[in-house]
Amino acid sequence: MNFKFAFCPIILLLSASLSFAQNVNVVIHGAASIAKTDDNFVCVTLDWWPAEKCDYNQCPWGKAGILNFDLRYGALLNAIKAFNPLRIKVGGSLQDNVVYKVGEVTSCPNFMKREDGLFGFSQGCLSMERWDQLNRFFNHTGVKLTFGLNALFGRNESQTEKGLWIGDWQPQNTRDFMQYTISKGYKVDSYEFGNQLSGSGMGAKVDAKQYGKDVIVLKNLVKELYAHPETEPKVLGPGGFYEEKWFNTFLEVSGQGVVDGLTHHIYNLGPGDDPNMMNKVLDPSYLSQVSQTYKGVSDFVNKFRSQLGAWVSESGGALKGGSKDVSRTFADGFWYLDQMGMASTYDQKVFCRQALIGGNYGLLNATTFVPNPDYYGALLWHRLMGSTVLAVTKESDPNLRVYAHCAKKKPGVSLIFINLSKDRSFNITLSNAKPGDAGKPNYEFVGKQNREEYHLRALTGDIKDDIVCLNDVPMVQTDSEDIPAMDPKLVDASTPISIAAQSIAYVTIRDFEAPACV
Repeated sequence: MNFKFAFCPIILLLSASLSFAQNVNVVIHGAASIAKTDDNFVCVTLDWWPAEKCDYNQCPWGKAGILNFDLRYGALLNAIKAFNPLRIKVGGSLQDNVVYKVGEVTSCPNFMKREDGLFGFSQGCLSMERWDQLNRFFNHTGVKLTFGLNALFGRNESQTEKGLWIGDWQPQNTRDFMQYTISKGYKVDSYEFGNQLSGSGMGAKVDAKQYGKDVIVLKNLVKELYAHPETEPKVLGPGGFYEEKWFNTFLEVSGQGVVDGLTHHIYNLGPGDDPNMMNKVLDPSYLSQVSQTYKGVSDFVNKFRSQLGAWVSESGGALKGGSKDVSRTFADGFWYLDQMGMASTYDQKVFCRQALIGGNYGLLNATTFVPNPDYYGALLWHRLMGSTVLAVTKESDPNLRVYAHCAKKKPGVSLIFINLSKDRSFNITLSNAKPGDAGKPNYEFVGKQNREEYHLRALTGDIKDDIVCLNDVPMVQTDSEDIPAMDPKLVDASTPISIAAQSIAYVTIRDFEAPACV
């Protein structure tokens, strides 16, 4: 291990013991689920941005864009393989400015800075040579792929309304691209139609009625080209910020059975250069504000009965590449893991983190592919938290955030505890809610099997660290660039669960009886 610490410094352990401890009882309502996620809830994006993409006087993308990143790095390959599988969405702001070099499209330009271009860039191109390379990479690493399609192809920008694109979508380039993809046997789990074109749009927008008509064209194209229903990719949309009126009109026009998943974006931390960013990720009331969006989308999906429910198909926390001071650090996990917990309780099926690499918010370093702290939090979620979501209740400091799911590997339940408090730890006991009678007391849970605990802390105790410790062992890749072992600490079931100040913990309890998890 090429690292100066074999264990987290002892000062971290002392700081945990010196913080004020509060006793908390958490009640798990295991009789019935409150929501269901996809088995591959954890998702990451790969974006199109070229190295010239700059915000806030910095250019953090480097060669991390889809057309540029090196597919051969062992660290990158191993980081993806560890999920077995990892859902990846290829897309982003420039996807509606990408043509596919196949069929009638013979020229393949690179993205170039252009002041009057979409997001300040000229049109770019995906060659089939690069598409072949990407698919060998996806196949080798076991990726479950969502591909974001260009939904502006054939349209023109309105001369009377800035940012509005008008006219029918022209599907020929997408048809040729899909035919090539099918001929090569490449697997695509889903296609998402456009990026941030809904409502007021970001850079560009499309009228809701027009989008609804065009997504029908896409759905029919997918049905025509993919002959077997079992291999037919899902159609997702609109992949933008939720605005109820626009979403309502689009789904009324497209009708039932066209869109298989309703996708929306979350950037609830605001601009990446906000000097108050650290305070935001530590403020429980601020973090909870976005629950109204999740609830609105969930209620909306129930109204239209979209087959696969809602997806958060892009969420980087902070806009325009993330925050250089927060997004790469342990502190970002307070926002990220809390968002996944909250989204799952509102029946969001998938949560796509922007991005796997690139910007300041990449799960991996953009040049070395070394994992940032959020990578390990995401990997533990994927391995431990099953698709069945359970309700939890507690009476305590709002700085303690708790989410519960059936364990991914049966039997039992898995919980995540997020402690935002700087100076308070929590000693937690569990109760099992008595089903069917709110007036009766809950059962105090007394386990007989050792708990499996995974405690995540910043290396030196400073949450601005970019190294995370799991059960007091620094998480750094091995000499062969593999992800290190992530084994649980086995803890006597008769003792309370101890959550240190400003730490995160996953806990799996194998003998907790939750009928919803049988």
